This record gives sequence, structure tokens and C-alpha cells, in this order.
Amino acid sequence: MKTFLKSIQDRRSIYALSNASPISDARIEKLVGEAVKNVPSAFNMQDQRAVLLFGKDHDKLWSIVLETLRKIVPAASFGKTEAKIKGYAAGHGTVLYFSDNSIVEGMAKEFPLYAEKFREWAPHGAGMLQFAVWNLLESEGLGASLQHYNPLIDEEVKKTWKLPADWKLIAQMPFGTPTALPEAKEFDPLEKRFYVFGK
Repeated sequence: MKTFLKSIQDRRSIYALSNASPISDARIEKLVGEAVKNVPSAFNMQDQRAVLLFGKDHDKLWSIVLETLRKIVPAASFGKTEAKIKGYAAGHGTVLYFSDNSIVEGMAKEFPLYAEKFREWAPHGAGMLQFAVWNLLESEGLGASLQHYNPLIDEEVKKTWKLPADWKLIAQMPFGTPTALPEAKEFDPLEKRFYVFGK
């Protein structure tokens, strides 16, 4: 397994995926579960939720996305959209990320002074979970990208997998074995983005 820093450096948005995986589904489940358990959240409210889809369930998700978009994307430009969605469907699985609003709103009521802050902090925890899982998958040889077809698919997703009504869908992460290298990434000068004082 790579070092954490090396995984961060190598992590990229990978869109060209195959259904193969260099590790077992049980290993993937273990990695995602450990991330959900251990990633921090404000006041330890633990509102982050994840749903891991393999096989027919993975295929079903991207079918939902495709048919939802078919209703709203002009027919003349749908071919490009369809190719993109089929690219995600070609992967090995998908992680769905949610925030449990019942937890967030419960904390807001318990600590009214910070009510709005809990609604602001919840996405921070969600982002940390996504980043952690993405790097864990990358460290094991899997490629992934982060997609956002919510809120268009939210109700159908919750209905299909019988998920709690209070869960808010935040992102979708298709993953699989990369079949092509990503384009070179450009970085803004670090001195514009990172300051150090007191040396």
C-alpha cells in the first residue's frame, strides 16, 4: 500500500474505467467502512453515510442517471451525455455519499447557538469522507471520479435502495481499474496558495 502522501499526489479524476478490480470486493467494503467509521465530523455528530454498490446495483444506479437525464437533455446532444454515463457504468462499482439530515438538525436543536454552523459543517465532513475513500481506492490501484447528479436522482435512489428519507445525497463516486492515463494536471504556484509565518 502506498504512503498517504503518495496517494494524495497520485489521486486524479479517472473517467476511463473497466469492471476489473485489483482487490476483492470484501477489501473495498473494508476500506470504505473504515473511512466512514474514522473520518472526523463536527462535534463528532457522525452524519456521514455511504452506500457501496456492486454488480447489478452499480448498473442500476447509472441506468437511473441515464434515464433521468434522457428526460431533460436535448436529443441532439444526448449522445455525448450517454457516452459519459456509460463510461461510469463500465466501472467496477460506485460509492454513494449522503448526509443524515436528522442528525444535523438534531444537533442544531441541541446546540441552537451553532444551529446554522452544523448545516455549514456537515459538508466539511462529507468532503473529508469522499477524499479519504478516493485516496484509499487509489492506493489500492483503483481509479475514481466524483460526480454530482443530485438532486435529480435523489428520490429514485432512495426509493430503489429503500434508504431513509432524511438522507441527503451529496455525490456519486464510480470506480474501477483505470484503462487510460489522465491528462497532465497543472498547478497554480504554491506561493500564491500557501503562506508560512513565524519561521
